Amino acid sequence: LSTNPVTFYLYTKSNPSGVEISATSKSINASPFDASNPTRITIHGWTSSKDDYVNYGIRNAFLGKGAYNMITVDWGRARSVDYASSVLAVPGVGEKVAKLVNFLVQNHGLKLADLEIIGHSLGAHVAGYTGKNIVNGQAHTIIGLDPALPLFSYDKPAKRLSSTDAYYVESIQTNGGTLGFLKPIGKGAFYPNGGKSQPGCGVDLTGSCAHSRSVIYYAEAVEKDDFGTMKCSNYEEAVGKQCGSTYSSVRMGAITNAYMVAGDYYVPVNSNAPY
Repeated sequence: LSTNPVTFYLYTKSNPSGVEISATSKSINASPFDASNPTRITIHGWTSSKDDYVNYGIRNAFLGKGAYNMITVDWGRARSVDYASSVLAVPGVGEKVAKLVNFLVQNHGLKLADLEIIGHSLGAHVAGYTGKNIVNGQAHTIIGLDPALPLFSYDKPAKRLSSTDAYYVESIQTNGGTLGFLKPIGKGAFYPNGGKSQPGCGVDLTGSCAHSRSVIYYAEAVEKDDFGTMKCSNYEEAVGKQCGSTYSSVRMGAITNAYMVAGDYYVPVNSNAPY
């Protein structure tokens, strides 16, 4: 039995309750996987599972827009009581996700240009390791939702989600300096409310409310595409909310960002939905 079990579930419009899949043609042929539709992979963080909002919230947002292959990654070592041991499992989980991606590309027509990998917290780093291990090209986009900070180093991009792990990497940073990184992780780095704390979260001593807001914001961005942004000269300006009052043409989480976004953005948000 693998000490680092990783299970995959595929959800589609025609099969919203999901089926377990694996990197075998028998499994994929029996599943509703359709390479003519874009593919989105969602990856949960520490203490979470396939039933986390990063999976169902984002899945429902995409399936509400059209036909997608929505693949949920469930990795058991995330549920270790010891955060450090979950961190140690991250590279191996990323390798297993990449193995599935490579298999789908080589045998079932998946186009990397149609692939976006979305990870929250530790799952953002799993997404990074997935990107690092994809062969014959790069994933189109990785979305890092408040990439986890504890036990990761900004100065070691090879060992975390970095801006080169996909053609385009976007980070939505909501609890920077506590549970998430404050320095910019993505090619496009977005700082809702300045990126440290979030309105409506109250005292939020542990940061968990702000940390999870990244997922909620992204699901809303997919659904409504309603997050205006201000372009900043650097991330310190974004954190200090010193990016002026003129909205840029860029919206956080927009599908077009891959072709037009580089740099740091301040994002005004509300204290409750719609954010």
